[in-house]
Amino acid sequence: MFKEIKTLLIRFFTSLELTVVLLVMSIILVFVATLAQVNLGIWEVQQKYFHSFFVMWHPTGGGFSLPIFPGGYLIGGFLFVNLVAAHIYRFAFKWRRLGIIIAHLGLIVLLVGELLTGIWQKEYQMQLAPGETKSYAESFTNFELAVIDTTDPKVDHVVAIPTSMLAKDKAIQVPSLPFQIVARAYYPNSVLRMRTDADKGQPSLANVGIGPQVLATDAPLTYKPDETNTPAAFVELIGPDHSLGTYLVSSQLGMPQAFTYDGHNYTIALRVERRYMPFSLTLKSLHHDVYPGSDIPKNFSSIVRLRSADGKEDRIVRIYMNNPLRYGGLTFYQYQMNSAGAGFSVLQVVRNPSWLLPYISCLMLAVGLLIHFTIMLFGFVRKRRAPAAAAR
Repeated sequence: MFKEIKTLLIRFFTSLELTVVLLVMSIILVFVATLAQVNLGIWEVQQKYFHSFFVMWHPTGGGFSLPIFPGGYLIGGFLFVNLVAAHIYRFAFKWRRLGIIIAHLGLIVLLVGELLTGIWQKEYQMQLAPGETKSYAESFTNFELAVIDTTDPKVDHVVAIPTSMLAKDKAIQVPSLPFQIVARAYYPNSVLRMRTDADKGQPSLANVGIGPQVLATDAPLTYKPDETNTPAAFVELIGPDHSLGTYLVSSQLGMPQAFTYDGHNYTIALRVERRYMPFSLTLKSLHHDVYPGSDIPKNFSSIVRLRSADGKEDRIVRIYMNNPLRYGGLTFYQYQMNSAGAGFSVLQVVRNPSWLLPYISCLMLAVGLLIHFTIMLFGFVRKRRAPAAAAR
């Protein structure tokens, strides 16, 4: 019985039919995801269709979801197993098949690289004005609740809490903070406006800070590429013996709100998630080049000064299209630029430890196909020469 099951599994995972079905599913997935990008945006499409095992359907008004199609991880995983199993059980190693084997190994490296990229890759942005220095980048889509101890004039102690924890409606206790944080309400997207006399019938959950003066309402999530969600939350700070009050925090509020507790000065704010780096970039100048006699952009470039925290690295770098800066495990691309007035430059910051794998995969595919076609060419030439030699 065990041998029969093993034989069936080997036959299934090594079959060419499985390869064809998976490739067809991949085409369908890419086609549907491309159509969905109009309404969902690129970030949501990546998570829903490609960085998942199943594409989930959420019925309107239902509190559940159903899998309706294999996701990118599942299809890629089966393709990986199919390729490996076929080489182990079906393909005997022969020198004349060396090129095909290398090409297939390149496909395996490509699948592994895509998996690692989906797991490890993080993308941020860094906006710099001329003369401005930053040692952190900001997320495109994620936000965090930042509680900062500003008591020491030389250094700030920052506690950053992802908004996903605020959505769980549970008390958050950080060892370095002498109080708990409890989210009384969380809006993934919101609209804020100053209160008027007509809003007296809608009491605010906030009782300290600017919250009592502002009306915050929940808003539908947006996935348009030119729009961003602006989350808001009502968070209560609770000490060992009493409540410190409930604050309204939102990415739309310009300044953090300050308070004092137990002899320490704090600020609290909901802001875009930050990634701090052990080095800084200073924008020295930005350049927007156009083709002569027209307004058509030719090149965007930023001249930055890179300085490490230990002082060992201090140099001037030019970042422009197709010529990023790679340093400290991060890659800085020229992303956007506004040259009007003083202007500013936006760098896309990417952390992807597996960024070399696609290049290695393409090289293996090219080398494998070149070897295969060379072997086939020599074989074809030998076959054509054999009858000619026999005729003599």
